[in-house]
Formats: sequence, structure tokens, C-alpha cells
Amino acid sequence: MPSSRARVLVMNSALGPLDYRVPHGMEVEPGSIVVAPLGPRQLIGVVWEPEHMPSDAEVGDNRLRNLIGVLPAPPLKAPLRRLIEWTADYYLSPPAAVARMALASTSALEGGRTITEYRATGTLPERMTPQRQQALDAIGERQGLIRELALAADVSDAVIRGLVKTGALEAVEVDIDSPFPLPDPDHAAPELSADQQLAADALTASTRAGLFQPYLLDGVTGSGKTEVYFEAVAAAIAAGRQTLVLLPEIALTEPFLKRFTARFGCEPVAWHSGLRQSQRRRAWRQIAEGQALVTVGARSALFLPYANLGLIVVDEAHETSFKQEDGVHYHARDVAVMRGLFEKCPVVLASATPAIETRQQVEIGRYAELKLPGRYGVAEMPTIEAIDLIAEPPERGRWIAPKLVRAIDEALGRDEQVLLFLNRRGYAPLTLCRTCGHRFQCPNCTAWMVEHRLVRRLACHHCGHIEPVPRVCPECRAEDSLVACGPGVERIADEAAALWPDAKTAIVTSDTIWSPAKAAEFVHRMEAGDIDIVIGTQLVTKGYHFPNLTLVGVIDADLGLEGGDLRAAERTFHQIMQVSGRAGRGEKPGTVYIQTHSPSAAVMRALVSGDADSFYAAETEARREADAPPFGRYAAIVISSEDKDAAHAAATLIGRTAPRVEGMHVYGPAPAPLAMLRGRHRFRLLVHARRALDVQDVIREWLGKLDWPSKVRVAVDVDPYSFL
Repeated sequence: MPSSRARVLVMNSALGPLDYRVPHGMEVEPGSIVVAPLGPRQLIGVVWEPEHMPSDAEVGDNRLRNLIGVLPAPPLKAPLRRLIEWTADYYLSPPAAVARMALASTSALEGGRTITEYRATGTLPERMTPQRQQALDAIGERQGLIRELALAADVSDAVIRGLVKTGALEAVEVDIDSPFPLPDPDHAAPELSADQQLAADALTASTRAGLFQPYLLDGVTGSGKTEVYFEAVAAAIAAGRQTLVLLPEIALTEPFLKRFTARFGCEPVAWHSGLRQSQRRRAWRQIAEGQALVTVGARSALFLPYANLGLIVVDEAHETSFKQEDGVHYHARDVAVMRGLFEKCPVVLASATPAIETRQQVEIGRYAELKLPGRYGVAEMPTIEAIDLIAEPPERGRWIAPKLVRAIDEALGRDEQVLLFLNRRGYAPLTLCRTCGHRFQCPNCTAWMVEHRLVRRLACHHCGHIEPVPRVCPECRAEDSLVACGPGVERIADEAAALWPDAKTAIVTSDTIWSPAKAAEFVHRMEAGDIDIVIGTQLVTKGYHFPNLTLVGVIDADLGLEGGDLRAAERTFHQIMQVSGRAGRGEKPGTVYIQTHSPSAAVMRALVSGDADSFYAAETEARREADAPPFGRYAAIVISSEDKDAAHAAATLIGRTAPRVEGMHVYGPAPAPLAMLRGRHRFRLLVHARRALDVQDVIREWLGKLDWPSKVRVAVDVDPYSFL
């Protein structure tokens, strides 16, 4: 007999689960998406099992309010509900904040919808004008909205409406949630090398068996990792099960879609922040109904309500951008493994430079490792050489060393493409007055303003504050006294233009490649030979394949080692190995020059020698000795407020009441390295605990006993990646 009451997780992060009465005739089950009253408002909620979501206070049946309705959307399945619970518990986040990511399209919850499109009937209007003829010629067999047809025909909307009135175009009701094309697993099966085939066989067997198993697919750049896991995708498609492929950047979506289409005959379903509301709605419903067989997306795609998930792939799994830095501070790589556990499906972590945490999981036997030691086909790994900037400095006022200049001359002379890598956007990372020394700082953050000369603006890369470059110094009023300190990609582009005026250059950063369409345009220009020199940030280190790109120059390899970050050396190694991997991916050999002031540093020696194993062994041992992740646990507690005194008082209270627990140390509070961010003053505490300690329970109990003003925010970041 159906229950007369339901426990509902309402989409309000400040509240826990609430109990409601289920009206007579209404049917709900765990996972049902419902509308529930809360005071005078109506909120969306999800029905939950009481045993999985305890309530703070039991309420008698006579005091319960009725649920208003059940939304016409598939219920969230049990594996997703378990994932929401685990994520909320592990990352110390409200369950509603996690569940909201699963309900990422509110319009998708409203049930089926249709729109009116138009198509040609074959009947010509009695009065034919040149514009009408132009429209009918352009429309042909096309079907679409009035605006879409007008744009396609380069005529006004009125011309299309006139053709509708004359009967030349007819209305057609279209379901906006129509199914996506189904990929064909046998469309263009590749010929794999022996190493690739061994790895593909292991993945396809696990996919067909429907068993949970995390795999590390460890292959050098250009080894064909994508082709290998595509075979597992094909096995999932053949079995009628869904696949999720996570990418670290939406800018990588377009090149991936192209490769996927070549292999499977149609595009996968895309999920990222650049989609229109109607596209998100269609994708969400098709995923929830099991019609979308392959989804490719950014980290948020991990929480979508897949009906029948059979495979998860995390591409470029080492990327730090898989860690969410606001809201729910989850790491998509780790949550993907947990989703695979709950869904009982294999999880593939593909990387040329696996994180130490992932390598340790292989070491202790939790993850299986599949290795691809060589590049696919005739391509060979590039030669890597360090340029000692102390022994061979660039000319005064320049940043490209003479040896790299000569190498670029030779590459351009052979009509080959060059990539210059510098992980700094803008023209210069610091602008100051040469008269009084005034430094331009963001008014909302303790961060320096970065000059972007192309748009004549100073910008903060933390909060987005933008202001024009002033003509006079605001401190001493000196005119034309501002000077840019240090290089950014725009300054390197200026230098390249001066050295090679006939070369065609392109700047590739998140400022210039902000959407899949922009990425597609860049790829097309590179493949067409319309770019000779690319100057880019870490965005160009990931996933791109340009056979004619043979030379890579790393302008400032020491940059990533600044700041004392736990993962600084590892991240520098990953970035430079990845950007090096862009060179020589075709038949032509590749060369990489790394400009550094510290050629004897362990990370530089490992890069030049190619001895990644010894580098990882030394880094792992250093982490082990320090009880740093993956051998110990970190959690950051960040206290912020627009009122500095209130933030400081709350931070002091939290620090003073820190529990004394064996195997746990609390450091701080101290001002955060970015002591002000987006107008809020920030203090940090760092919790360091042994691996076996359930640090979440300790923090939950510790902070749960304290009160602080509502204007103060306290955020906990478990397993932090950013120490700013």
C-alpha cells in the first residue's frame, strides 16, 4: 500500500529534508521530482528514502502539508541518489546543493513540448517577388523556425510570413525533445596497434560484463588513447547502454565531436555551459529517458540522470580544472569513480601524465593500469632541450632566447607550424608607474591588474573587474609613466610579430577561445595552414592534434613553480609534458625548447631526459614523508565577509575551538594568499590529517557547534587543489 507521507529534499540548501503528505490519488516513489509548498512559496524537490535521509525532527501526520504535484520527468534513479548522498557527505556540502546539479534544466522538468516550424509545400505564390524567389531557393528541403529560415535565406521575417500566408510554406508541429541520431558502433572501426588492441580488449570486456572497475589508460601524448577508449564506447553502444565522456575544457568539445563523428557517424550529445536553454532541455530529457547513448561534457555532466549508464571516461584525467572551486568543491575525477561504483560500470581515466593520486591507486591495486608506451603510427616523441636563460639570455627587452629564435626561423623556413607556450594571459602580469612605483591592484581583490593591450584594458583574472588603462598615474599624476612588467601572451605575440613580420600569428587563451565554435574556428585555421605561430596558455596543452606543428617553445618554464603549492612541481611537469606533446604528432619530427632559469631542478631534468618514472618516484616519496595527499588528508576552511573585522572574529573563533584529535593538526587562521576576493575579506585554516581519519566527521561536529554572523560565509574545501 502506498505511503501517505513522503520525505522530500527541497531545492533549498539552507534546509534539510522535509516531510509532506501525499494526497489521495497522487503516486510518488523515491526519486520522484515533485512540487512542494514552503510557506507561501512552491519549491521543486526530490522524494527520498527516509532511511537514507534522516530528518532533524519527526512531524505528526496531522501537521503535514500536501504535496502540490509530481512533475512529468523520469525519477532520479537509486545510483544517482546514492552519488548525491556520498558527494554531500564527502565534500561537506548541503545535499540540496548537490541535487540541484542533477536537475540542471528546470524547463526539462515540465514535460513534452512542441514548436511550430515551416517547410516548403511546392506551391508557388501568385505574386512572386525577387525576395520570395530568393527565400524559396534557399529554403529548398530545409525546415525551421521563421527566424531561422529568414537568416538562411538572407531575407526579412516578413518575407517568410508572406510565403506562409500564400501557402508556399506550411506549418509543422515538431517535438522539441526529438531523439538524437544514434551512433553506429561499426561505422568506421580503426586498425589498432598491438598495444592499443590489448588495452581496447580489456576495456570492451569490462564494458560488456557491466562490472565496476577503474582503469588508468596511461599513454604518451599521441599514442591513440582516444581510439582505444572509443572501442569501449562502441561496446556500450552495441549493448544499448549510455556512455559519459568528461573533458576538462568546453573548448576541447569541438575537436572531440569531430573525431567522434568520424568514428561513429554522428555527433554525441554535448553538455556544457555554452548550450542554449532549449538545447539543455532536450539533452537532459534524452539522457534521462536513455535515448542519448553518448554524452560528452564538462564536469557538470557527471550529475545528469542517466537512465542506463554503462561506461564513464575521464579524458585528460590529470587536469586540475576537474576540481570545482566554488559551490560544491568536488573533484570530477574522484566523483566519476564513485558514480561508476554506484552504477556498476567501468571508469576509464585517460592521461599521458597521470596524477600522483591516481598512480597511488594503481600501486595499491584499486585501479587497473593499461599502458600505451609509444606514439601511434610513424609519429615519434619529440626531442626536448632546456635553454638556460642565465647562460643564454634573450636580448634586452625581449623574452625569446636566441637559440629558440633560430629554431623558429628554421621551422618557418620549412613551412612548419610553431607553438609558443606561456601560462599568462594578457600583455603583462603587472602594471606599475615608473615615476612613483604605484602598482595597479584590483579594487575587489588583493590581486594585481593584468594589462590586456589588445582591448586597452586592465583586468582582474579572479573577479573579472575591468577598467581602462589610465593616461596618468592615479597616485602621482605623472603622464605616460605606466610600464608593463613581465611577459603575457600578448607581449610574446608582439615580439613574434616584430621578429617574423610575415608570419601569421594567433593568440589562444580563454579570452580568445571561449566557446566550442571559437575552438572549431582555431582548429580549421591551423589545419588549413592559416596560422604559422600559435601563442597560447594551458588551453593549447590539451587534446589538439596538428600534424604540421613541429616546434614548441616554453617561454617561462619556471612560472608554475612559484607560490609554494604542494602540487607545483607535478603541475609544471604535466603542463610542459602536455604542451610538448603537441609537437611532431605526424610524420615530421618534433622539437621542444624549454626556457628556464633552473635547468638543474628535478622537474626540468626529468622533462629533458624523459625519465618521468624517477621524477614521480621522488615526488611521491616527498609526499609520503610529509603525509601529504595521497598519503594524508587536507581540508581548507575559508572564512569570508565584506566586513573584515567580522571575518577575522569568526576565523579566530573557529581556530580557537579547533578540536584536539590524534593524527590531526590545524594551522591558522591566517589571511588567505588572496586576502580579498570579489570584495570579500578572506581568512584560511588548513586541516592536515592522517589518511585513516574521518576528517569530515570531525569538521562537521566542530563547525556544527559554532555560530557566526549571517554576513560571514564559511566554506570547507575537502582535498583542496587551489591554495589561494
